[in-house]
Amino acid sequence: MNRHIFRISIVLLVLGLIVLGPMVGSAKVPKKPLKCVAPAYLKPGDKVALISPSYYCSMETAFRAADTLRSWGYEPVIGPNVGKQYLEHYAGTVEERLADLRWALKDPDIKAILCLRGGYSTLHLVEGLPLKELAASPKWLIGYSDITTLLSMEACASVMGIHGMMGCNIAKQDSVNVQQSCTLLCDLLQGQVPRYELPAHKENILGRASGTLVGGNLATFAPLLCSQVNEIGQSDIILFVEEVEETHHNIDRLFNMLKMSGVLAHCKGIILGDFTDCENDVGYESVEAMLRQYIEPYHIPLLCGFPAGHEKLNLPLVIGAPVILDVRANSATLTFDISGEQRVVRP
Repeated sequence: MNRHIFRISIVLLVLGLIVLGPMVGSAKVPKKPLKCVAPAYLKPGDKVALISPSYYCSMETAFRAADTLRSWGYEPVIGPNVGKQYLEHYAGTVEERLADLRWALKDPDIKAILCLRGGYSTLHLVEGLPLKELAASPKWLIGYSDITTLLSMEACASVMGIHGMMGCNIAKQDSVNVQQSCTLLCDLLQGQVPRYELPAHKENILGRASGTLVGGNLATFAPLLCSQVNEIGQSDIILFVEEVEETHHNIDRLFNMLKMSGVLAHCKGIILGDFTDCENDVGYESVEAMLRQYIEPYHIPLLCGFPAGHEKLNLPLVIGAPVILDVRANSATLTFDISGEQRVVRP
């Protein structure tokens, strides 16, 4: 008799999980708003750390980047492990790269951290760096590409960072576009905040929205949803993504991950940056046309063709900042709702 009752109980439990499981899984847990503090803008003579948290960077490049920082009025300080190389590509071991980041965070005289280059491997640092360490030392962290990991960690720690030119870029300003991007970065660090005005794009979706700006390199951002940084996509956000040297079907897969993880449901607007050297292997007219199919059902504004990513014109973006995105029929604007001197930038 007891065995019969036990079997009935198991059947009822399984049926309950089948029926209620999807309901429980789909229930939305309220998330706290993502509100970040802006580190202090830099003053002449402030120290800026140069570190390599990702791929290897030569000392020659680090020295040239340091010279540029001096010309901007700052005192560059090169990380103790910069110039080291591990397994051909990495800028030292995980421990060495993490040590340089911690050194820059903990030194109270260092006011900003400029990453020398991207590549791959900042994902290795996620589990070894508690968010509270970033929250304890709010300072501007600057980079793009693989540095998306660190910018996203800063945002989750409630600190703003800058998606913009790195040490390898400011060391070799080999075009007018690179020079403009570096100048805008320098100005932003001093408190001159850009208000971007952009031309229309045929794949834009019109609308106006506000939220916290998050994102960066798509292939770097998507894996963070499985880490301590997963809450970055669970607030009211304006999502920015760009990519380089990925096929269209891989970009489709990564963007689909954002949809299935619920990130797109929290987007108030989306900004698509540059998609550099991305092979069209699925037949859509463009990456923008392909991704628009995911975005249209959410009835949110979409801004395409924002000049940020892996092209020579890489406009700085304040990750973690509250922004207003306004996409109109003939133009679009992106405004950062942070302190500083607002200035119009028309790329």
